[in-house]
Amino acid sequence: MSDNVIPFRRPVLKETPAEPDRLKQALANLEAALDEQRVAVADWRAALGELKDSMENLGSSLQTYRDSLGVLATDVADLNATALQMQNL
Repeated sequence: MSDNVIPFRRPVLKETPAEPDRLKQALANLEAALDEQRVAVADWRAALGELKDSMENLGSSLQTYRDSLGVLATDVADLNATALQMQNL
C-alpha cells in the first residue's frame, strides 16, 4: 500500500445511543467523512495541477536541451568537414 494514502479517522462512540440517536450519529459521521474526502480530493486536484505545471516545465527544458544538441551536432559536423578539408590539403 502507498505511503501517501490518507487515513480517515474513525469516530469513537462513548456509549451505545438509542436507535434515533444512532442514526443521527451515523449521519453526522458520514457528513464528517464526506467533508474530509472533499478536502482530500481538493488537495489531490491541487497536486495534479502542480504535477501538470512541472511536466510542462520539464517538456520545455527537454525541448531546449534537444535544440541545443541539434546546434551542437551542426557545429561538430562543420568542424569535422573543416578538419577533413585540412587533411586533404
